[in-house]
Amino acid sequence: MNKKGIDIISIGDEILIGQIVNTNSSWMADKLNSKALPINRIIAIADSKKAITEALIDSGNSAKLVLVTGGLGPTKDDITKKTVCELFGGKLIVNKEVEEHVRSFFIKRGRDLTKLNSDQALVPDNCVVIFNAQGTAPAMYFIKDETHYVFMPGVPFEMKGLMTSWVIPHFSSLCEVPYIAQKTVLTSGMGESFLAEKISQWENDLGDNTSLAYLPSPGKVRLRISVKSDKKELADSTLEKHIYDLHQIIPDLIYGYNNDTLEGIVGQLLTSNNSTIATAESCTGGLIAHKLTSIAGSSTYFIGGITAYNNSIKQAMLNIPESTIEEHGAVSEEVAKLMAKNVREIMGTDIGISTTGIAGPSGGSEDKPVGTVWIGFATKDTISAKKYLFGDQRERNTNWSVQTALNTIRKHFKSKHDDIVG
Repeated sequence: MNKKGIDIISIGDEILIGQIVNTNSSWMADKLNSKALPINRIIAIADSKKAITEALIDSGNSAKLVLVTGGLGPTKDDITKKTVCELFGGKLIVNKEVEEHVRSFFIKRGRDLTKLNSDQALVPDNCVVIFNAQGTAPAMYFIKDETHYVFMPGVPFEMKGLMTSWVIPHFSSLCEVPYIAQKTVLTSGMGESFLAEKISQWENDLGDNTSLAYLPSPGKVRLRISVKSDKKELADSTLEKHIYDLHQIIPDLIYGYNNDTLEGIVGQLLTSNNSTIATAESCTGGLIAHKLTSIAGSSTYFIGGITAYNNSIKQAMLNIPESTIEEHGAVSEEVAKLMAKNVREIMGTDIGISTTGIAGPSGGSEDKPVGTVWIGFATKDTISAKKYLFGDQRERNTNWSVQTALNTIRKHFKSKHDDIVG
């Protein structure tokens, strides 16, 4: 049988019952894909001899490479090593180098070495031991019936260290794969379906060697563009041409690439324009301020914020007249404008941004349904507010509001730049 591709197996009852999210598999898949290493499937299984045995046999029948995480710890429920010995033959023996590493690992941390911890040095005598610099449990490498197996700890930073230092370099050279040029274009301000329609002709013209993936989340859509070729120069130049053409279609929607964040881009814009900002938040509960201050050096442009969740705070700290709230409601254009204007004046900043809305799941009305959000924006010269209808899910409404507010700030500076250029 011609075996192809990679299977990823995650071992752990805690994954199956939803106690933890299987972030290991998604991280591994992303890194493997970036190297054009093909993935067949991702499997999560229980901490049981039967489940582990059946999964390994099944994957071994079709996959060229099987990557396994979990079940290598020192406790009794970690049975992967014993199960692998029974399946692949061999017996557990003490690896002296691993034993010394485990001992020094605990000595450096001033902790006693227990028998359970010292048992981390027990490995099958028929495997290749892969050193784990980040922890005590080594990885194990087998080849059986032309399938390669790598067993790694489930601790995320340990697995990532092993994948980066050994697994990916080893199998990138072992497998004949084309070069892949890849870049993720970050957009905000248009939903996935509308964006897909707008760029449909561009997508149709990409060609057979290029793939496009839409990766939507509240307030943004990531576009991952991948070009495969036997020639690196051709793949790189084709990718850049695609991105250039895309930028001609949606220049206002693109805010960054790859690992850029909207809050990071906004921070750069505020810094380069010597501008300061303050926030007045109701429905977002301080999350805009949190996003802005998550960037190192944000103290140069973020002066402060007021979380005015209750109407009494809007009146007392943001100087919103009670009559305005009574006449128009707290969720209104008038209140959003005053929140942005007044927080800018109170904090003495160049920009004020505000949010007021109905996050849900209750509190809506026929005129103002759940998901109604007003975002206010103020500078010394202008005051504006815009209404959005995001939906009926509280968390999504909050995230949409934060992303939209940040994008409002970004678009302000882009329009200033366009005015100057024009």
